[in-house]
Amino acid sequence: MRSAKTATVTSLSEDNIQAAARDFRFFLSRGYPRKPCLDLVGNRYQLTSDQKNLLHRGVFSEKDSRSRKKKKIPSGRISGGDLAIDGYNILITVETGLSGRPLVLADDGFIRDISGLSGSFRRTETTDKALTLILDELKRCKLKRILFLFDAPISKSGELAEEVRRRLNEACLPGDAQAVKVPEHILVGFPGIIATSDTAVIDASEKVFDLAGHILKTRVKPKSMFRWVRRKISFSR
Repeated sequence: MRSAKTATVTSLSEDNIQAAARDFRFFLSRGYPRKPCLDLVGNRYQLTSDQKNLLHRGVFSEKDSRSRKKKKIPSGRISGGDLAIDGYNILITVETGLSGRPLVLADDGFIRDISGLSGSFRRTETTDKALTLILDELKRCKLKRILFLFDAPISKSGELAEEVRRRLNEACLPGDAQAVKVPEHILVGFPGIIATSDTAVIDASEKVFDLAGHILKTRVKPKSMFRWVRRKISFSR
């Protein structure tokens, strides 16, 4: 059975979703500001907040999409390197796939959750499963150095960072985990590869690995995935 969350997102007719995305992409590719364009398209097609989130997380200008795809590093090319991980961004995306909540494979090639739960993150049983998958994948990558960064303002980030440090040590993985006020400040200046799907961090970085997307595609194979294929959205369950 389709979840209530997914049903809310997909309740709009497919033609209207396509038209809204086409208009949104058109404006973005001509340099119009993102938020006013999303509001305009949302009002024009009477989108719900979930449907607007789908466009916001999945549709970008031609220029931005091409630029981010060029920065995206495949898993086979990160071995022996240094990797800084946008902790909540990666963890929440993997949890979303494990929980069956909807994801989107965006125009720019990165997989993102649609819900935008980072500020209200609360640990669940799925968190442990997601962490295990992430650490297992990092072990396969054979990295020189790993740095997890969690947003300190989010509740219990210090405890989460402490647990990740312990689990890195137990897995004999060379790395650290920290809870910091603004992880983006460290991520953007990190002299290695960044693991994130955050657009601002991607745009300010040179090499980016879609760690969550790679795990989801190879290990989880999520049931609820929106895909922009040849500029048209499809939905797989």
